[in-house]
Amino acid sequence: MSYLIQHGSFVLRQRYYARFLHFFRKLWLGLQGMKVGKGTELPRLHITWPHQVTLGVNCKLEHDIYFKYDGIWQPGSAIKIGNNVFIGSGCEFNISEGITIGNDALIASGCRFIDHNHGTALHELMRTQVGPKEAISIEPNVWLGVNVVVLKGVTIGEGAIIAAGAVVTKSVGANEIWAGVPAKRIGERK
Repeated sequence: MSYLIQHGSFVLRQRYYARFLHFFRKLWLGLQGMKVGKGTELPRLHITWPHQVTLGVNCKLEHDIYFKYDGIWQPGSAIKIGNNVFIGSGCEFNISEGITIGNDALIASGCRFIDHNHGTALHELMRTQVGPKEAISIEPNVWLGVNVVVLKGVTIGEGAIIAAGAVVTKSVGANEIWAGVPAKRIGERK
């Protein structure tokens, strides 16, 4: 009997309650301008400007993802995510210029994407300086391991793999494997 109660509770929570919440999240965020493709379900997310986010079809998002557009209101999307993309829990998109993620990308939990920096002029407070900004591009079929950090101006080529914990400061070629802090090329997919 205990098994039936536990199993029934699990099914109610995971299937029906989650779908019920997804319907209202998608409706609410859609009214604020967020574009969500068919088959993409929305768990609990944190979003500063919903109209800056576009999600493709059949994306799998885990809970507690931060979509932080770090700028003043402007029309259009700065965070563009393709179709069939997986994004793990606790990822952060800290974007002021733009990020594009291609179809079929796998982004593990805890990854960070930051497309801007602080100014570093000597005789002025760093927090008041306007820093450089440059968009990030993740091409299709890329796999980013747990806790990868991708910094401004980086393009990660199609089919590339980035090892867990890497800090990517330079662009990565197609089908290359990178690891380390800062990330360096360690191999290539055959």
